Amino acid sequence: MTTRLTTIYPADASGQAAEVFAHIKKAMGKVPNAYATIGTHSPAGLAAMLGVDTAIASSSLDKADIEAVRLAVSEAAGCDYCVAAHTMLGKMTGLSTDAMKQIRAGLPTGNAKRDALVAFVRTIVTTRGTLPAQTLDALLSAGYTHTNVIEIMLVVASITFTNVVNRVNDTTLDFPAVG
Repeated sequence: MTTRLTTIYPADASGQAAEVFAHIKKAMGKVPNAYATIGTHSPAGLAAMLGVDTAIASSSLDKADIEAVRLAVSEAAGCDYCVAAHTMLGKMTGLSTDAMKQIRAGLPTGNAKRDALVAFVRTIVTTRGTLPAQTLDALLSAGYTHTNVIEIMLVVASITFTNVVNRVNDTTLDFPAVG
C-alpha cells in the first residue's frame, strides 16, 4: 500500500496499537487501511474515535440515517475512501443503491424525513457562520429531536476526522470503489 503517511501492517503492531487493531479485527474481520494509518501514529486517537463510533451506534439515530450522514459529509468532502466504505455499510443498513446515489448528490430519495436530514447536514458542511434558524426548524419539523441534532453533529464530527485523514493520506482503497 502506497500512501503519504507511513502505516504499519496491523500484524506487525505492538503495544496499544496491537490491542486496538486486535479489537477492530475481531469486530470487523479486518483492520481497514484508514484505521491502520490512524493507529500507526496515534493508537490513543484511534481508540478515542472508536469510542465516538460506539456512542454513535448506541444513539437514538436510525442506522440508515447514520450512514446517510456519513455519505453526505464524505461526498461533500470529496473523500472517495469514506464514500466507498459507507456505501458498503449503507447497504448493510438497508439503504438502496439509488437512495445512496441520491443522498450523495443531495437529491430527494422519497423519504421526506431522511431528505430533511441530508439537507441539514449538507448545509452544515457547505456553509460558514451560524446556521440559519429555518434549517434547524426544517429538521425538527421532519421529526428529529434536539437529542438527534446533537447526535447528528457527533456523526458529522466523527466522519469529518476520517475524511480529512484519508484526503491527506491518500489512503489506499480497501472497499469496493463507488462510481
